[in-house]
Amino acid sequence: MLTERTSTILPRSGTAFTLKAGQELKIIDPHGEQVCDLICFNAADKAEHLSSGRTLDYASRLFLTKGDAFYSNRSRVMFHMIEDTVGRHDFLLTPCSQDTFRIIYGHEKPHRGCFGNLVEALAPFGIHGDAIPVTFNVFMNVVIDGQTGELKVEPPKSRAGDSIIIRAEMDLIVGLTACSAEQSNNYAFKPIQYAIL
Repeated sequence: MLTERTSTILPRSGTAFTLKAGQELKIIDPHGEQVCDLICFNAADKAEHLSSGRTLDYASRLFLTKGDAFYSNRSRVMFHMIEDTVGRHDFLLTPCSQDTFRIIYGHEKPHRGCFGNLVEALAPFGIHGDAIPVTFNVFMNVVIDGQTGELKVEPPKSRAGDSIIIRAEMDLIVGLTACSAEQSNNYAFKPIQYAIL
């Protein structure tokens, strides 16, 4: 029987933990319009990590949802998405960082962003910043112009209580954030919740 204990990631912060093969992870947007950056590494060999390029290549589409497999840089399945109440997420854009806020928003004292939060959360596992690739941006709504290819970040389509569930296909180290970027979250910062089922 599945049990659920929900944990909360505070606004503009992150966490990391292990997820065993066969375990399921539920990621919840408790208030709506809040993005969660997700990254994972093979717990047995941290040089193997989630790959946007491999996953999108094998899926042959940009928007991933229930039933999709997510691949590593070694073309092995790291997890499957088995539930999705939103159906719109991003796997193109890198986690926001101090440079994101400096370059895009013009902040003079920029927040460290999701990248900085992941660096801190993953450090106890021996994973450093240069090892963090493009994240799977849960609930993020990136619109692509079909003619010019221009990318535009729109408010997430998630509403209060929306969620996804993934099932690990290998032992994983998982990093999650409650995204720190203004555009990504419709200019409000809210928590993210998660539970290992």
